[in-house]
Amino acid sequence: MKILLVSPKTPNTFWSFKHVLRFVARRAAFPPLGLLTIAGMLPDDWELRVVDMNVSLLRDADLRWADYVMLSAMIIHQESVREVARRCRSAGREVIAGGPLFTTGHESFPEISHFVLGEAEDVIDQLVADMRERSVKPVYRAVGYPQLDRTPVPRYDLVKLRHYVTMAAQFSRGCPFDCEFCDIIVINGRLPRSKAPEQFVAELEALRRLGWKDMVFVVDDNFIGNKARTKALLRVMIEWRKRTRPSMGFLTEASINLADDAEMRELMVEAGFRKVFVGIETPSNAGLVECRKVQNTDRDLVADVRTLQTSGLEVMGGFIVGFDSDSKEIFKQQFDFIQRSGVATAMVGLLTALPQTRLYKRLKGEGRLTSEAAGNNTSASALNFRPKLNREFLESGYKELMRRLYEPRNYYRRIRVFLRNYRGGSERLRISWADFEAFVKSFWLLGVWHRGRLAYWRFFVGVLCRHPRKFRMAIELAIIGHHFRRVAAAL
Repeated sequence: MKILLVSPKTPNTFWSFKHVLRFVARRAAFPPLGLLTIAGMLPDDWELRVVDMNVSLLRDADLRWADYVMLSAMIIHQESVREVARRCRSAGREVIAGGPLFTTGHESFPEISHFVLGEAEDVIDQLVADMRERSVKPVYRAVGYPQLDRTPVPRYDLVKLRHYVTMAAQFSRGCPFDCEFCDIIVINGRLPRSKAPEQFVAELEALRRLGWKDMVFVVDDNFIGNKARTKALLRVMIEWRKRTRPSMGFLTEASINLADDAEMRELMVEAGFRKVFVGIETPSNAGLVECRKVQNTDRDLVADVRTLQTSGLEVMGGFIVGFDSDSKEIFKQQFDFIQRSGVATAMVGLLTALPQTRLYKRLKGEGRLTSEAAGNNTSASALNFRPKLNREFLESGYKELMRRLYEPRNYYRRIRVFLRNYRGGSERLRISWADFEAFVKSFWLLGVWHRGRLAYWRFFVGVLCRHPRKFRMAIELAIIGHHFRRVAAAL
């Protein structure tokens, strides 16, 4: 059996990091972890081929080669998915589709004949048996949420690691919180489930043996969703690092209550974690109460961010505008908060009602939905409902906020706040030839060619004088800022 696993093309968004790739000579930010995990569940005697359309073209020859095409996608991939489905139909190849896009909205894709809805571990055996018999059913629906002890090591060997900026791995699924706008609890549930520590470390060891030496994104919905299990994992990771001395570092996603647990932060830094994405959402407590972001309410969020930074973790922040309780001052409030907190990588988006979320159901019941979610919360179509504030005011205010945040002078000022707070981890990542190349390109593009060159040189000299040991991190953030500035300019 010949199986073609296809990852659709990601449009230019915050998470694509498209404008960073030219600096580091890579083709994509992250590998298609879901597909690589599914590949590990397929029989050993099957021939497998992965086409990541963010790395290479999907050729007609690939389609002719395959017996089946397996396609995994998120909501943001809708346009590319329809093109892949069209080409598969023209080539006479059946598509088996899975992933978040289809789990919450497969009815919107009549051009696709077969779906795996939910997590695949409990349905994969039946799917494989039916594929062998050439009698694949229209729908395979997971009942409940499987334990992860059956989840195999992803088939990292099926992709060329050198094409990616960051590798990906997963320890747990699910989040204990109940934010109104979030579809994680719809897809993965509220009871965090995790792999055994040794099982997850085996995945890291597979990457190490393949020669990976850079960052690994631990893509958990909330890495600290079950604190006891996470701490057990971190202790095993620390022992693994002592034995093998890998040069890789880690980033992940976690809730803000990480700031309350000094032991967790210390273990994370010792295990090699360098960055954490936190859903801060809004400095408005009314907005947090409205969306039931209870873990963020009645806290000093600036102090919490500083706690994480002084522990040795760079905070990447998620922010939202468009809540019903937002006043006309929300854009100023967001800007002031982000600047004061030193969250250099601030991913601000318009509120989106994602399928099957409680927000979606509430707005539908109120007759306020205007369209389905596009998956890109940086576009005008993200606001797929009638907001309480004037729509044109929200959209124009959002665009202006993004431009102000990533205007060179403001952005470099934010990095300086972060560098003052940041204490660094116990180990330093290697400086490679690729790092040197990226520095030279940034020197030319940001310091000579692009607008904001004067602010860049002031920043450059200031970091050398005040934070010389953090220079590599500062230049990396300057490059990331270029990506966000380009995204903001295109809004």
